[in-house]
Amino acid sequence: MFGLEKLFSGKGVAGLDIGSSSLKLAEISDTPEGYELKTLAGIYLPRNVIAGGVILDRETLTGKIRELFKNSGCKARNIVTSLSGHNVIIKRTGFSSMDEEEFRLLLNDEADKYLPFEDIREVNFDFQILGESDTTPGQMDVVLAAARKEIINTFMEAVNKAGLKVVIMDVDPFALETMYEANYDFEEQDVVVLVNIGASITNINVIKKGGSIFTRDFSIGGDAITEIIQKKLGIEFDEAEAVKTAVSGGREDRGVTASDLVEIADPILSEIERSVDYFRSTYGSEFIRRVIAGGGSAVIPGILPALTQRLNIETELVNPLQNIRIDRKKFDQHNLEEIGSRTAIAVGLALRRLNDR
Repeated sequence: MFGLEKLFSGKGVAGLDIGSSSLKLAEISDTPEGYELKTLAGIYLPRNVIAGGVILDRETLTGKIRELFKNSGCKARNIVTSLSGHNVIIKRTGFSSMDEEEFRLLLNDEADKYLPFEDIREVNFDFQILGESDTTPGQMDVVLAAARKEIINTFMEAVNKAGLKVVIMDVDPFALETMYEANYDFEEQDVVVLVNIGASITNINVIKKGGSIFTRDFSIGGDAITEIIQKKLGIEFDEAEAVKTAVSGGREDRGVTASDLVEIADPILSEIERSVDYFRSTYGSEFIRRVIAGGGSAVIPGILPALTQRLNIETELVNPLQNIRIDRKKFDQHNLEEIGSRTAIAVGLALRRLNDR
């Protein structure tokens, strides 16, 4: 999304999703038969290496990135990664119709009018023209994305110190969009809500006509569930996380059941519901076809039915690999099913190519 170094050939590019609790890595190649999975792997991060989307311990993060690439056998050195949460401002707005080059010149001169930063020189920004406005003749709809250079540079340095090279810095909601477009069949008018419930941040992206029309990130995720379990049982965070994982896998642990987890997850579900309600109130004429959810907490039994009931929209678990060829001799099917729904952002990043918008 942000204009870094778009000088690579499209070969040897890997998507690296840097989350607060884990790193996910995906590498996908182009073949005459379509996309093919080359690498899919993940590794957990110690607590407080990243918090609130901010790197607190760059040395440990860099070490874990090295470990992930070594263990996965991934040879790619050109990396596509992303930002999310309060690190990124995403804004959809209208402008008089013009071509891309004209708009870029306009934005370079007048970005401070449209982006809420005191000093626009401290910011990297980019845009995507969605097309002609459906409601205002002579106008086009545009999505703007901006982040402070300091934040971008911190993530780039952590990756570069691992012997890799960041060539594109994307945004989590747009990576979800890329994953969706490559894996799902849809009509031009379909409106779909993509949700990724991460450890500390939940991403929401509503898409139509192959582009975002509404995005929101909020700082509640799976760690909030773990912390409530921790307090209820009086145990350490890692023990509480193990309880959550066991129950998510269908096993009751220490008296905690799947229905307990759904009840504990109420703040997350409520925020998702509020986001969808806000979208409906803003875009009242749009019919939402379905909700597709991923991330570690989306696999908790009962979460998806609870969302379906709250939203009155069919909600399903994401499958980010359903249109991607997989060598069954190279990848264990059980492992793919185990981590698949957690890798939607990494897959979307791995699908980025030269001159993408």
